[in-house]
Amino acid sequence: MMTIPVSARLANLVRRSGTRLLSTRQQKQSAELAGVCDYERFYSYPQEPGFVRNSPFDSINIPQCTIDQYVWNNVHEWENKVAAVCGITDRQYTYAEMRDNCAALAVRLQKMGLRQGQTVGICLPNLPEFPIAALGALEAGCVVTSVNPIYTPDEICRQLLDADAEFVVTTVDRFSAVQEACALAKKLIRIAAVRTDASQSLPAGAIDFFDLINPMGVDFSSLRVPNASIEDIVFLPYSSGTTGLPKGVELNHRNITSNCEMIQAKTGDKSIILPTTSDFQDIIPCVLPFFHIYGFTVTLISKLALGCKVVSLPRFHPDSFLRVMSAYKGTVLYLVPPIVIMLGHHDKVKPEHLSSIRVIMSGAAPIGAPDADRFTARAPGVEFIQGYGLTESSPVVLMSQLGQQNCATVGQPVPNTQAKVVDLSDPTMTGMGPNKVGELLVRGPQVMRGYHNRKEATDEMLMENGWMKTGDLAYYDEDNNFYITDRLKELIKVKGFQVPPAELEELLRDHPKVADAAVIGTPHPINGEVPRAFIVAKPGIAVTEKELQEYVAGKVASYKRLDGGVDFIESIPKSATGKILRRELKLKYCP
Repeated sequence: MMTIPVSARLANLVRRSGTRLLSTRQQKQSAELAGVCDYERFYSYPQEPGFVRNSPFDSINIPQCTIDQYVWNNVHEWENKVAAVCGITDRQYTYAEMRDNCAALAVRLQKMGLRQGQTVGICLPNLPEFPIAALGALEAGCVVTSVNPIYTPDEICRQLLDADAEFVVTTVDRFSAVQEACALAKKLIRIAAVRTDASQSLPAGAIDFFDLINPMGVDFSSLRVPNASIEDIVFLPYSSGTTGLPKGVELNHRNITSNCEMIQAKTGDKSIILPTTSDFQDIIPCVLPFFHIYGFTVTLISKLALGCKVVSLPRFHPDSFLRVMSAYKGTVLYLVPPIVIMLGHHDKVKPEHLSSIRVIMSGAAPIGAPDADRFTARAPGVEFIQGYGLTESSPVVLMSQLGQQNCATVGQPVPNTQAKVVDLSDPTMTGMGPNKVGELLVRGPQVMRGYHNRKEATDEMLMENGWMKTGDLAYYDEDNNFYITDRLKELIKVKGFQVPPAELEELLRDHPKVADAAVIGTPHPINGEVPRAFIVAKPGIAVTEKELQEYVAGKVASYKRLDGGVDFIESIPKSATGKILRRELKLKYCP
C-alpha cells in the first residue's frame, strides 16, 4: 500500500470528481447521447390548459454528476476549514480530513465485496460521522438507506429487508438493536459501530467504523470509480406516502443535487447561504435528523457543497441547542415549528443565543404567523421564511423569498419547478385559479423515480407529464404565494415525523384483547399532533387504556406512542369497501 500526503490525495480525488453544470441545450444533448431518458420528462414540460404556477426564481443548471462529486467539487477552496463538528463532544473534521475519510471508506467497502448498486444502511443520529458514512458509501457506488436510530429492532428489520441492505453503520449504543434486527431478518448483514466517546469499547462482532475511515495505508488508486449515471437510484429514505406502511422512496443523484441548487436560489442579489471565503464561513446548527430528507438535503449535503460548518446535535434539547447557539454562533437555522415556537417562548432564550442568526427557515409542517412573529420579535432583523416539500420531492418544492414579510405562506415554486391546485372532483386535473382550495400537484427534476418495489403506490402518486400528487390541500393568492390548509393524506405528523395510522392499527389488532382499531392524529400544543387510538375490544374481555399504551410503546419508536390516549367504542366507522373513515372519527371526537 502507498500513502499519499493529504494535499496530493485531495488534488487527485478532486480531479476525478469534477462537477459539470451544463446549459439546458447541453443537458438535452447529454441526455439524448446517453440514451438516458425522455428529455421532456426530465428537463422541460409541454404547455397545458389551466393555471400552472411557475417559479419566480432564475432557472438552475442541473448538475451532471453524482452526489459525492457535487459535494467535493470545490473542496480545495476550503479544505482547511471545519466541515462538521459535534455540538456535544466538540470532535470535528476539516474538509480535507472528511474528504480523505470518505475516500478511505469507499476503498474499504469495495474491498469488503460491496458492489455498485448494493445497499448500505445508516442508522445514526446527527453525528459528524454521518456524512462520512453516506458520502463514502456513495463514492463506492452503493445505495444509501437512512434508518431512524430510535426504531425498534422490528422496525429496523423491516426496512433492512425491504431495502436489501448488505451493510449497516450504527453507534455502539444502538449496536444491540441493529444486531437483533439483522437476526430477525435472518440475513448476514455486517455492522460497523461508531464510538461516540473515547471510553466506549467496541461490541463483540462489530467492525470499528474508525478503522474503516482511517486513510493511513490506503491505496487510493485502487478505488474503482462507478460507471454511474445521474439517473441511478442512490438514496432510499422511507416515507409512508399518502397511505400505508413506510415505503422506500427512490431518489437519484439528479433529484438531490438539483434540489441542493434550487434551495440556494437568489432573491435579487440575496441568497440564504453566503460564499465561504478565507475569513467567513456560514455556521449551520443541525438538529433536524440527517436520516430525514429535510436534514439530509437541506442542512447537510447542500451545505457541505458550499463549504459551511455543520454543527451536529444528536437530539433536540433546549439546553444543548442553546449551548450550541452560544458557543458556535449559528448564522442560518433550519427548523420545524415546535422548535420555532420554543425559541419564541422559552425563558432561557437570551439575546446572545439569537444575535448571530441571519436567516431562519421553517419546514416539515406549516407554522402560523403569530408563532413566527413571536420568534422574530426576539430576534430583530432576522429573515424568516418557510419551505414546503415531501420526501418524494427530495424534499423542497415551494419556498418563500428573502425580504418577504408574509410569514404565513410557504412560498412559491423553487427553480425549475411548477405547481398547480386541482379540483378533487375534476378528472382532467386542470389547474384552478387563485384562492381556490384543492389538491396541490408539483413537478420538477427533484421528484422521485418512484416507490421501491411498490408499483401500485407509485402509479397512484405519479401522473402523466411529470406531475406528482402531494396529498395536501392548498391554495395560492394573487401574488402566487401558496398556503397549505389541510392534507388529504392521513399521516400523523409528530414533531415533523410521519406516523402512518395503518402501522399502529395493524399492531393494535394483533393484541389478543382487541377486535378492531383505528388511529388518528389529535392536536398537541408542542408536538403538532400525537396518535390517538379508537378500540373495539373483544366481547367479554376487559382491556385498559394503560395496557394498550404500554403494549404499543414497547414495539415502536417513542414518537409513535399513543400519547393522544385510547378511546373504547362499539364499532369503527368504515366505508362500503372496508376503508376506515378516519375523518368521521376526527369530526366526532376531535372537533
